[in-house]
Amino acid sequence: QVQVVESGGGLVQPGGSLRLSCAVSGTIFSYYTMGWYRQVPGKQRELVARITSGANTNYADSVKGRFTISRDNAKNTVYLQMNSLRPEDTAVYYCNTIQGGLPFHSWGQGTQVTVSP
Repeated sequence: QVQVVESGGGLVQPGGSLRLSCAVSGTIFSYYTMGWYRQVPGKQRELVARITSGANTNYADSVKGRFTISRDNAKNTVYLQMNSLRPEDTAVYYCNTIQGGLPFHSWGQGTQVTVSP
């Protein structure tokens, strides 16, 4: 059974930084494209960054130049470095594997990121 466990969220002031981690177990991690998503109440979950098995990356326009996704296949972990955070980045952040352009496995509990003065 595949499990994903997100961590690293918290409260940060505008302009600050956070690094999120997502540990994946129960599958061949290196095989999958991985994605970081975020969701705010009343809105759909959105993909903010993804990284392929070959380490190619893509970002949503709203985070391009501020967020960096990376992966460590030896640790079965994907990271999201978030810099220059803005109040509109406030959300619960989730990670998942991606197949066919869609999230593939069950969602974890997510990690809350709050950007506020």
